[in-house]
Amino acid sequence: MINGSPRVSDATRAAVEAAVAELGYVPNTAARALAANRTDAVALVVPEPETRFFAEPYFSDMLRGVGAGLSDTEMQLLLIFAGNDRKRQRLAQYLAAHRVDGVLLVSVHADDPLPDMLTELDIPAVISGPRSADEPLPSVDSDNYGGARSAVEHLLAQGRRTIAHITGRMDVYGAQRRVDGYRDALRDAGREVDELLVVEGDFTEEGGRRAMARLLAHRPDLDAVFAASDVTAAGARQVLREAGRRIPDDVSLVGYDDSVIARHMEPPLTSVRQPIEEMGRAMIDLLLAEIADRRPASSRKPGRRQTVLPTELVVRSSS
Repeated sequence: MINGSPRVSDATRAAVEAAVAELGYVPNTAARALAANRTDAVALVVPEPETRFFAEPYFSDMLRGVGAGLSDTEMQLLLIFAGNDRKRQRLAQYLAAHRVDGVLLVSVHADDPLPDMLTELDIPAVISGPRSADEPLPSVDSDNYGGARSAVEHLLAQGRRTIAHITGRMDVYGAQRRVDGYRDALRDAGREVDELLVVEGDFTEEGGRRAMARLLAHRPDLDAVFAASDVTAAGARQVLREAGRRIPDDVSLVGYDDSVIARHMEPPLTSVRQPIEEMGRAMIDLLLAEIADRRPASSRKPGRRQTVLPTELVVRSSS
């Protein structure tokens, strides 16, 4: 192993060893000395397909915030996609040469090897949204739990009784917290949680269509839907309209992100606003602090810097 960190799982260790073996990386004193040099560049690494990055407003808003955070520095920003094993191996090669001073990780799933790979390579890193409650890397996130609660409480206040939830990918911690907020809001209102009303999506429009069709098949009496993203809500809206359901007369609809999609949907979409651009700026602030702290990443105290920004429910005509 490159540094032999005991905090890295056997599966991750094997994946990293395979990558560095294929790349012919051999650690030596000269190579480690490179870590003390500055490249004046940071990488925004997205472990998703390029098509999803350019299709979803979340990523463009995040990129805008990151760019704003770097505007007063001499740092250059590199955008790197690492959505499959081949691209991750190429990324390992690039980072092993210490060609950037630090890395921002966006849209990371629970089983993604990239965060532990960065720790092994002693690359300062900040993650957008922790992988779990015990995330060791510095992270920036919004209040997913509170945002979901506010959405469901709004629907309850509107008199809706059968409230469904289309989740995000459940290997994403933020999606798990939104489900927790949904369930707790119902329970605190004295409502039972009907698991037939909770259907997994994947934050995409197509995922919203599939989930909405399944919900209508299982619970045609539903009168409200809380979707884990605005893009997902757009897919759900299409299926509701095809089924003859009027929004909001028959079914209230709430999304998440408060993206441009929410503002231009017909009717305009009620949505939970998370401060995505501010999250991007906060990530840069944390990363610059990590870069200034030149101790090896593996020797830093786990979980020492976690930032959670507030959300806000923006009410429009869909609910």
